[in-house]
Amino acid sequence: MKTNYVLIDYENVQVKTLERLREEHFRIYVFLGPSNIKLHRPLVVAMQELGDRAQYIELDVSGANALDFHLAYYLGKLSTADPQGFFHVISKDTGFDPLLRYLKANKILSARSESVDAMPCFAKAAGNGESPEPPPSRQPSPAAEPDALMKLVLDDLTKRKAAKPRTAKTLKNTMQARCGSDVSAEQVEALYAALVERRYVRVDGTKLTYSLPE
Repeated sequence: MKTNYVLIDYENVQVKTLERLREEHFRIYVFLGPSNIKLHRPLVVAMQELGDRAQYIELDVSGANALDFHLAYYLGKLSTADPQGFFHVISKDTGFDPLLRYLKANKILSARSESVDAMPCFAKAAGNGESPEPPPSRQPSPAAEPDALMKLVLDDLTKRKAAKPRTAKTLKNTMQARCGSDVSAEQVEALYAALVERRYVRVDGTKLTYSLPE
């Protein structure tokens, strides 16, 4: 699957969650201006958990459209480095549209969306004429077997490599997000207990270490 680059204009759209962007083929860039001094906690936690697949791009200089030009510069760099990728701009600013039309005219897949949920790969029909990317795999239902949920959690933790949660609270929140809202908190607690019992997760005070199966 091609790499999807997601460039978020945080001055324009204050994204609160990256839950739909956890799959390996996403790379996230959050562009911050001088006025962005407060970030939503779930966003900060998610950025940390994604490790080197997510980064902040900070612009200290203020000015009309300063952050927009900065984002456009990065869009040019990234699309030059990987012309086979798909480039998403998350912004309500229609000023990006001529640049994106230029990229598409040069056979570089790109789109502007007003939210992460509105991205072509998540929308029922792509708004730019391109075929949407397949959505992430469906989460299990509440009736899913515990073994299926355990495999889902273990696969997710393995993919995170060095960016695994380091506290029990963060791990449980991550498991809940991965399993979906249909899975109860009690099921997540049971999964966590099973991880510890099987020694996949070791608790050392407030810190966690991992010994995941091959």
